[in-house]
Amino acid sequence: MSEAQLKGLDEHKYSASGTSAVEPVMQVFWRWLVEKVPLWVAPNLITLVGLIINVVTSLLLMYYSPTAAEEAPVWVYMSCAVGLFLYQSLDAIDGKQARRTGSSTPLGELFDHGCDSISTVFVGMATCCAMTMGDNPDLMFITFFNAVFVFYCAHWQTYVSGTLKFGFINVTEAQLFIMTMHIVSAVFGTSVWFNKVPLVGLSMRVVAVICSTSLSTWTVWGNFQTILKGGAGKNGSTVAGTSVLSPGFPILFPIVLALMIYKKSSMDLFQNHPCLYLLMFGMAIGKITNKLVIAHMTKSEMTMFDSSMIGPGLLFLDQYFNSFINEYIVLWISLIFVTFDLVQYCFLVCLQICDHLDIYCFNITSKPSKKGLNSGNMSKATRGAENLTVYSRPRTRSLTRANREQDR
Repeated sequence: MSEAQLKGLDEHKYSASGTSAVEPVMQVFWRWLVEKVPLWVAPNLITLVGLIINVVTSLLLMYYSPTAAEEAPVWVYMSCAVGLFLYQSLDAIDGKQARRTGSSTPLGELFDHGCDSISTVFVGMATCCAMTMGDNPDLMFITFFNAVFVFYCAHWQTYVSGTLKFGFINVTEAQLFIMTMHIVSAVFGTSVWFNKVPLVGLSMRVVAVICSTSLSTWTVWGNFQTILKGGAGKNGSTVAGTSVLSPGFPILFPIVLALMIYKKSSMDLFQNHPCLYLLMFGMAIGKITNKLVIAHMTKSEMTMFDSSMIGPGLLFLDQYFNSFINEYIVLWISLIFVTFDLVQYCFLVCLQICDHLDIYCFNITSKPSKKGLNSGNMSKATRGAENLTVYSRPRTRSLTRANREQDR
């Protein structure tokens, strides 16, 4: 992050609106749950633990179903359902824990959304495996990229309007639906998804994809209505003063590349290795989404190209030159590169923000100030403390709608 971005981060104020259908009910459980968490537990640690659980259970399913066509053991599907439930719960209480401990910072919001962007990739993959979509590559391709695109569009409209907006049917409902799908696969077996739905004549799997895609399209349409209406910046621009369409290229470029490589592959790379293929593109898009969140929070320009595109680019170039290197080998090289690129980027950004605000990422205690306190030269710790007043509220005050949404 540049110095200008760090300065913009100091001025950021969280803004959100809207409540989903089941959130009021879930809030009762989440408020009860957060009270069971010790006050010494850092909010970011809660978020990270939830992500690790979700990633591990999803990878477990991919291990047993590498082509998304094999049926995994019953306990694997149940572990995915439980893992997603734990992730949802921990992700919902991290903001509440921050307010309980008075440790809310801009890093917490960024860390939360960053973990969500990675979780979306693994949840999308696990969903495809749970419904054994490997035998229908087109259906699997649509399902996966539909998930990552919807998540990206939510932050695209946030970058434009300055407010994260939640619809009546949103991520909470989607997660509950996916948990149900895992449980159905565990109880009845994956063959249940091939049963025909009466009157419709389509398989349960196809009907489920049609319903989810329809809801996603409705959500994206709402986001684009906000985007095209004009942003919060000067002359209807984004919060950074850039074109409202500027975030479009970074997400469309990898999706188009993924489609081209899928259709042109000489060794049917996607059909034979769908999990590795989508995981590689998912990691690349995950980094792009993280950069969009940072661009919004720092009111900075969204870059058109990123190093994460090197991975997909290697596959494309290899294909362009008639696959002079085995595509499977290039896919592994690309996956390792984009994963390392994402992890390194997230690690360095967290270090930068922690150093800038004089805080720890996984510890509530603030760092000792690097500069002595005096009347003429205020340390970053003091400035950080003043900035925290923007992000935290006294415990005795009731939460505003924006605060309640941040608790998500």
